[in-house]
Amino acid sequence: MEFGSINPVLLLASLMVAATPILLAALGELVVERAGVLNLGVEGMMIIGAICGFAVAVNTGSPVLGFVAAAGGGALLSLLFAILTQFALANQVASGLALTLFGLGLSALLGQGYVGIKPPPIGKLDIPLLGDIPLLGPVLFSHDLMVYFGLTLVVAIWAMLKYSRAGLVLRAVGENHDAAHALGYKVVRIRVLAILFGGACAGLGGAYISLIRVPQWTEGMTAGAGWIALALVVFASWKAGRVLLGAWIFGGVTVLQLNLQAAGIAIPVEYLSMSPYLITILVLVIMSADRSRAPASLGRIFHASQ
Repeated sequence: MEFGSINPVLLLASLMVAATPILLAALGELVVERAGVLNLGVEGMMIIGAICGFAVAVNTGSPVLGFVAAAGGGALLSLLFAILTQFALANQVASGLALTLFGLGLSALLGQGYVGIKPPPIGKLDIPLLGDIPLLGPVLFSHDLMVYFGLTLVVAIWAMLKYSRAGLVLRAVGENHDAAHALGYKVVRIRVLAILFGGACAGLGGAYISLIRVPQWTEGMTAGAGWIALALVVFASWKAGRVLLGAWIFGGVTVLQLNLQAAGIAIPVEYLSMSPYLITILVLVIMSADRSRAPASLGRIFHASQ
């Protein structure tokens, strides 16, 4: 075993990169569930975002357009979920699972011509002076723009839910949609917008995997990231700050187990590969011991005629 080959600074820097796709998808699902909607199709929206972003980035040479396309692809797939659950009043759990299966199949079809192709490179945002600080510089100030976008989104969603009128209305719809409707709020419209936002965030998370973290297209490359994002939202008590912490834990353990494999530690690879999921769930279960209850209307169908 060569533990000396593991660089702690590089490990911490890689942690933030590994956490970003999970963080983006989980933040989108957080907003959706705060509106009282349970969308289990995060995995499907992520993989669609991954292929849409990859295809557009490869064909245009612009990673920015790739991320825009990924957000659009994820939102478009989530629109199908919104139509099924908010207008056709279909079961949310069944519709979400169907969305994941549909997304996985459609992405495999769309991605057939992109296997083995490299996307255009995306440069890191090296912040002058700050990036030169020993230890902190490489860890915090030498990442791509999407890492900082994810961190900014955490603060924005936390502030919106806690201090803004829009956040108050969103939480009211999630807690009691009948009362919100009686007060004149457009429950279906609010939920559809939340679903579209969640789909766009999931699409961005998927594109981050295919364009930055693993810059290539592989069928099923999200590898359960959408399910981890769903678990983070629940166990983080529907709080943006805890979602960030959970994403960092998952990202950190993921990077650590890869480094341990490279160092030749005498633990079967299978155990190391499952460790990020097990440790993330364990820590978040402990964190959630004092969690707030779920939004009261989560998963319940709203009948506009009521």
